Amino acid sequence: MAQHAPARTRTCPDCDGFPVVAIDTGALLADGTRATLNVTCRNCRGTGHTSAPAPAIASHRGHA
Repeated sequence: MAQHAPARTRTCPDCDGFPVVAIDTGALLADGTRATLNVTCRNCRGTGHTSAPAPAIASHRGHA
């Protein structure tokens, strides 16, 4: 039986596939939990993947 390969996607080079991170601010909230900021990768906009680059168009110039 044939095995289906998952779609090949490019992992974002900026976040290495971890697009959203929680950063501890060092402050405590009123209930005693830590205040955190969720930051999203700007390059992939939180998906963790980028689209494949467009193929380069080779131009052929004739010699005069």
